[in-house]
Amino acid sequence: MRMTTPEHSPLGKHTVYADRYDPSLLFPMPRQAKRDEIGVSEPLPFHGVDIWNAYELSWLDMHGKPMVGVAEFHVPAHSPNIIESKSFKLYLNGFAQEPLANVAALSALLQQDLTRAAGAVVTVTIRPPHVAQHTFADLEGESIDNLPVTIDHYGPPRPDYLHTDAQAGIVEEILVSDLLRSNCPVTGQPDWGSVQIAYRGTPIDREGLLRYLVSFRTHNEFHEQCVERIFIDLMKHCVPERLSVYARYTRRGGLDINPFRSTDKTLPGNVRGVRQ
Repeated sequence: MRMTTPEHSPLGKHTVYADRYDPSLLFPMPRQAKRDEIGVSEPLPFHGVDIWNAYELSWLDMHGKPMVGVAEFHVPAHSPNIIESKSFKLYLNGFAQEPLANVAALSALLQQDLTRAAGAVVTVTIRPPHVAQHTFADLEGESIDNLPVTIDHYGPPRPDYLHTDAQAGIVEEILVSDLLRSNCPVTGQPDWGSVQIAYRGTPIDREGLLRYLVSFRTHNEFHEQCVERIFIDLMKHCVPERLSVYARYTRRGGLDINPFRSTDKTLPGNVRGVRQ
């Protein structure tokens, strides 16, 4: 039986980089173990998707000429597994010397293998590596990063920092911070990100929210797990009527991961920030 916990993944280990197609390189890990920690079970209390962008994708055409593209993958939040990112990189690198008839053939292989690994249908889009094909912009919302706060706690996450002004009326607003940082639970490498919190409800205390987000700074958890933790903590401590949490992480190994969790079924755009 194949092991599916982080310590059995390729992370932090010497690796031989394959240059031919090999779907066995993908390393799925069940989501539920980490969801148990934050009290999440079926039916899920959120909708969402993990948007992956791959910037180091290349293959050969049938005449041996290298081709390149930028791929976008949508892994649904209800999929039972996440795909460990280094294994994803190794898998994509395996196409470097693989002859393929066209982009459609590559897309079909990617969707087949990633769907099998994730346990739910993964959508795949491959675009040419031209700026005109991609969107760059800041996350929509009001930044809370310039608040004059004193911070002295950097982990573990402190959901008790979160509270609302119960005497105030209902608001609908979007708050943004570029100060999110967490760490890979296997290698300890930092993961840098920007986070957008859109909600309707009594006003969330902004200073407390900023302190809470910074309290992830030395926390060891994968991107998807951090976003689900933020979502659950906000729902529990601030009780909004509606809530969406969207994090845009900087890339590592040619991949960025951008998890989105929401009380609504709407999905976000894939807008790249300046750090991506």
